[in-house]
Amino acid sequence: EVMAETGAIFGGEHSGHYYFRDNFRADSGMIAALLALEALSKSGCPMSELFEPFRRYWASGEINSEVADQGERLEKLAASFKDGSQDSEDGLTVEYPDWWFNCRPSNTEPLLRLNLEARTQELMERKRDEVLAAIRSDS
Repeated sequence: EVMAETGAIFGGEHSGHYYFRDNFRADSGMIAALLALEALSKSGCPMSELFEPFRRYWASGEINSEVADQGERLEKLAASFKDGSQDSEDGLTVEYPDWWFNCRPSNTEPLLRLNLEARTQELMERKRDEVLAAIRSDS
């Protein structure tokens, strides 16, 4: 929807979904993989070296936590991180100057799905552990 509204040629999600305008904005991991392999083949360098100039943040990847009451747990999480800028459009997103996270409920399983990014790997790991502890806490 946003791609159509803005005329974007590409859209992506942390969960590994890739959308291309030339593919009718349909999800295609295969196109993304083939484009990455083409760039890798033309460059002659390792993938880590090829993509390093584009790294702006360190990402946790999607981390699932099984919880009994998704809504209640999200409310507690919001209270634990009330000093950040919060948005509840898709679960709970909390932003800070050097890091952010989104925690949203699965629609099919009793899970909360966490995605977190930070400016450095050390900060990402520290904040990931902090947010996971809050999600998984029984109190």
